[in-house]
Amino acid sequence: MATNFDEAVRAKVERPANVPEDRVYEIDMYALNGIEDGYHEAWKKVQHPGIPDLIWTPFTGGHWIATNGDTVKEVYSDPTRFSSEVIFLPKEAGEKYQMVPTKMDPPEHTPYRKALDKGLNLAKIRKVEDKVREVASSLIDSFAARGECDFAAEYAELFPVHVFMALADLPLEDIPVLSEYARQMTRPEGNTPEEMATDLEAGNNGFYAYVDPIIRARVGGDGDDLITLMVNSEINGERIAHDKAQGLISLLLLGGLDTVVNFLSFFMIHLARHPELVAELRSDPLKLMRGAEEMFRRFPVVSEARMVAKDQEYKGVFLKRGDMILLPTALHGLDDAANPEPWKLDFSRRSISHSTFGGGPHRCAGMHLARMEVIVTLEEWLKRIPEFSFKEGETPIYHSGIVAAVENVPLVWPIAR
Repeated sequence: MATNFDEAVRAKVERPANVPEDRVYEIDMYALNGIEDGYHEAWKKVQHPGIPDLIWTPFTGGHWIATNGDTVKEVYSDPTRFSSEVIFLPKEAGEKYQMVPTKMDPPEHTPYRKALDKGLNLAKIRKVEDKVREVASSLIDSFAARGECDFAAEYAELFPVHVFMALADLPLEDIPVLSEYARQMTRPEGNTPEEMATDLEAGNNGFYAYVDPIIRARVGGDGDDLITLMVNSEINGERIAHDKAQGLISLLLLGGLDTVVNFLSFFMIHLARHPELVAELRSDPLKLMRGAEEMFRRFPVVSEARMVAKDQEYKGVFLKRGDMILLPTALHGLDDAANPEPWKLDFSRRSISHSTFGGGPHRCAGMHLARMEVIVTLEEWLKRIPEFSFKEGETPIYHSGIVAAVENVPLVWPIAR
């Protein structure tokens, strides 16, 4: 995965008049300092004692950053003050993002969200568990007898994508091009906001062009696949408009092709380095099921944004309409005030606070599927590979962005001779 950033040419903007000098921190969400030691470790370095609730960075077009769980949660939860009109950074790139309903605020957002929930509610997801389990089993069986695999390349990048393509009734051979569109949108390349906007727009347009003929073919159909359900939904009493259907189906593809893909690799790296946690999961099936939520808290991968909806005083600073606030979900899940001993993966943790699925009216519609994918992965993996470790001498390669990513996840395990 290429990274285009160069310390010498990465663009910075001047501090606006409404930003106090002591709130300025040089943090680039696409090139975090110290990311070679881990994505979550790099974000956590921001959360030092005395850090204000809101700080401002001159990178990525200039924007605010929420630094703790309470602030991340509050901004997510109040669309009257913090709009979803633009949710990706830099703002120049986010303005090219056209997917619905994530860029809408209530009440416009509400009927589209109901359409999404119709296809992704818990009852619907439970009906596809056998299909999800079949995909997981087949992938693990393909390398279990070998005693090693690159988990990212051979499982994480395939499993949730294969599941989603099956639910949407789309051909597997389309995955590489769709995965590149997802990369362009969540980790756009470029050294300036304008260059990154060009890359993100290309990804957005790629998705729209891909889904256009599929939507036209499935309008009026009676299939039970996810796309047919969505494109035949009614919005305010009328069939969803074609351009809005493009945005809705593209959003489903983006979510299915990138977010869970990367989450899986992050938690498997941790488990591979902590055999006592693996033994704990093996010992208690109920703990495994309940432990999924703790893993979502510990390994969030999303850092999206909200646009300030109106001039206002907030957290001791003056925010202007149009200002952008980045919401690194890692800084909620790993906030000591929200979760004591946040680095510890504690499967018995009683009170879990996180924003891994976002919050407010835009709480992730795919969260039920994501939870099932995590639980099924662990169940099927531990049946076949009860003990495993991270390959000695190897190092994961981390990438930050709207959705974090990790490459090179070599796992090894003993095999019967």
